[in-house]
Amino acid sequence: METRELAVSGMTCATCAGRVERALSRVQGVTRASVNLATERASVEGRPGELRPADLVVAIRRAGYEAELLTGDADRDRHVLAAEQERIRREARRVAAASLLSAPLLLPMLGIALPGWLQLALATPVQLLIGARFYVAAWKALRAFTGNMDLLVALGTSAAYLYSLFLLLAAPPGAHLYFDASAVVIALVVTGKWLEARAKRSTTAAIRALMSLRPERARVERDGEEIELPAAAVALHDVVVVRPGERLPVDGVVLSGSSAVDEKLLTGESLPVAKRPGDRVTGGSINGNGRLRVETTAVGEQSTLARIIALVESAQAGKAPVQRLVDRVAAWFVPFVLLVALAALAGWWLVGGDLAAGIVAAVSVMVIACPCALGLATPTALMVGTGAAARAGILIRDIEALERAHRLDTVVLDKTGTLTEGKPAVTEIVPDGVSGLELLRLAAAAQRGSEHPLAQAVLAEAAALELPALDEFQGVPGKGLTATVGGRRIAVGNRRLMQDCHAYPDGADSQAPGAGRSAAARLEGPAAKLEGRAASLEGQAVSLEGHAASVEGPAARLEGQAASLEEQAARLEGLGRTVMWVALLEPRPRPIGLIAVADPIRPTAPAAVARLHEMGLATVLLTGDNERTGAAVAAQLGIPRVIAGALPAEKAAEVRRLQAEGRRVGMVGDGVNDAPALAAADIGISIGSGADVAMQTAGITLMRSDPRLIAEAIAVSRATYEKIGQGLFWAFVYNIVGMPAAALGMLSPVIAGGAMALSSVSVVSNALRLRSWKPALGRAGESR
Repeated sequence: METRELAVSGMTCATCAGRVERALSRVQGVTRASVNLATERASVEGRPGELRPADLVVAIRRAGYEAELLTGDADRDRHVLAAEQERIRREARRVAAASLLSAPLLLPMLGIALPGWLQLALATPVQLLIGARFYVAAWKALRAFTGNMDLLVALGTSAAYLYSLFLLLAAPPGAHLYFDASAVVIALVVTGKWLEARAKRSTTAAIRALMSLRPERARVERDGEEIELPAAAVALHDVVVVRPGERLPVDGVVLSGSSAVDEKLLTGESLPVAKRPGDRVTGGSINGNGRLRVETTAVGEQSTLARIIALVESAQAGKAPVQRLVDRVAAWFVPFVLLVALAALAGWWLVGGDLAAGIVAAVSVMVIACPCALGLATPTALMVGTGAAARAGILIRDIEALERAHRLDTVVLDKTGTLTEGKPAVTEIVPDGVSGLELLRLAAAAQRGSEHPLAQAVLAEAAALELPALDEFQGVPGKGLTATVGGRRIAVGNRRLMQDCHAYPDGADSQAPGAGRSAAARLEGPAAKLEGRAASLEGQAVSLEGHAASVEGPAARLEGQAASLEEQAARLEGLGRTVMWVALLEPRPRPIGLIAVADPIRPTAPAAVARLHEMGLATVLLTGDNERTGAAVAAQLGIPRVIAGALPAEKAAEVRRLQAEGRRVGMVGDGVNDAPALAAADIGISIGSGADVAMQTAGITLMRSDPRLIAEAIAVSRATYEKIGQGLFWAFVYNIVGMPAAALGMLSPVIAGGAMALSSVSVVSNALRLRSWKPALGRAGESR
């Protein structure tokens, strides 16, 4: 689908947004249209090639509003910043003028009489000049055969003004006039709009903060010289020089230099992160006290900062399911209010015989009715909530993700990279029929074609060894790999791969010759000394020295005779190790040893799991690792349920099985193999250090690898929906209580106008309290 965004001006309430949405939906080629009253933005999706931007603008203008197509970052910046500031200044001027003219009209309440002609002189400019906006918007609404807040204000204040004018001209001197009702109501409404605009601007603080991270200039190396360019002119692979204290203008990789980079506004990480050559850096972060040379890897819309801004804007522009109910109510709201006003007029005039009281009651009903509060309750809470989450390093993709997250009752946690560091290291080598050095060489050579963290651990362990050539490589998802190394066919993976290759031993007696000679491996010291029969040459110990034979880091010592490989694997898995089996496939399949790898549990993982339990959420550990390893990790973290040995497709099936039990499931993962499960879950949560495909599939992305943010993502979702509920409650209460009171003559138009203005301001102000939300990332049990 093709997506277009437009800035829409002139909307004042939920019925306005609904009318624009309907107008856009009728345009040829449009498949979905969503209008956000709080941001004054319209998002339109359509079939590629059929969506014509000019038709969208024309449709909005025919509906009675102004529109401008947004085409890029500059447009967004200009609209969000300049338009908001100008609107606030315009509203402030109206407030000042209306207040100065209408304030004297309140003097009769203090016993100070004002001549009728003076009241007319003060009220007329307020009614016809300052209130002209209401007439224009009301006329546009009538032309579209609908109603809005402006129509109610225009009708109510006009009735009070015209009736007072009639009394001034035709009634005996001394008759009570209602110019104060018309003028003061308009003054209160424009004051409310000014306060509302100021409050709404605060809801976009997160977007403005992100936009402010973009530096305007960049220092680029060209032909051996450093030149300054606009940041937008930097191209891929350009080398950018960043001096101490400057913001990084682009995403890239450090070529030279070292520094500590402040990424707080991007990831929520409070401490600067050390950067060295080869490390990735993100545009918008602040360089510390070192000079960095950075090769550009992403610019413009592809940069991390631009994608974050787009994600936050997309979430803020969404429409919650509850808002669709509000839209349906708003569509009938104005006709209903007019019926109540007519009923009040008829009741007081025809039954009570008091036309003046009927007019006052009808005016009060029309003035106090507030579709604005209904329209603002949901989008303002969403904007503030998603903004607060973004500041904490939690990116919410859309409103559906926010809604589903607050309903979760079960969280499924992937092990590797989510609860563990994702940086495994080899801890034991158990050869069988070959030397430990040969086992390591073969396994490392085979895994040169893999990007899996376990493969990288083996390659790091064999960094100083001369490896045989890799002739052929084939990955087997969820199981391991097969390869041809130096002319020998081998398999490296888990038990399921060994079974598929017919290399899995059924017991010690059925193992290939030499199984009784298997040994346990322990890595010690910088030099590798291989001892025992499995590593001996004619019973003699061989000391390997020199660069070609040395192993960087820990070295392997093979100790004594060991039990079967299966017993060794069980022992290691019981310690929480991940065990890789290595087998030769020719001339007949047989295992030649084990390589055990440990992936340290993240220090914050126990607190993360405890916090989820405190929030009443059930936790499940889902891993492709074996059951013993999974159980060992779960026991350390206090996770009661483990689903082990799951392939990528099986992970998704396990998520669906939990959903079939009636659970609302959130899936947390970081790798390509987690993508199917993330998509299958009610809400997918991706750890920020993970693969791009995991982030694209997930509804929520955590910008840093801290599992404590999982609970906080759910917490901010709950807090946001709580504010939505409060806003809608008070918006309905204002109208349910206020309209009958006004119809019964219990409220004057002035009080009704003040209540109407207060309703919108209070709903927005209540949503703004979400700005104080901060993640509780301390010890488990800490509360805010």
